[in-house]
Amino acid sequence: MRLRNVLVAATSAIGLVLAVPVSANAADGVFRYTYRDGGSEHRGEVVDPKAEQCVDVRGATEEHAAFAPVNRTSATAVAFVEFGCVGDTYRVLDPGDSVGRRLLFRSVLFS
Repeated sequence: MRLRNVLVAATSAIGLVLAVPVSANAADGVFRYTYRDGGSEHRGEVVDPKAEQCVDVRGATEEHAAFAPVNRTSATAVAFVEFGCVGDTYRVLDPGDSVGRRLLFRSVLFS
């Protein structure tokens, strides 16, 4: 009888562990920013970004970078001036950080 109770408990525990969803290394939340298009400003966002994946932000161009980032994700975001998350010029934004309109960027990497 004791062995059966142990087996039921073990099987239940395994089932519970397998039923809990895994985030697949994604950050929860939204990374917001502003960009210019056609002479007016627009809001862009990256929702639940994957970790360690570079995102070239929508709306940013060679002529006009995105600006005013707000990191409302659960991950650290690194904003880069260049597309492809390359170059020496970047800014680290911890979860909850926001930076004013002077920070220009074209890509962001989440960790």
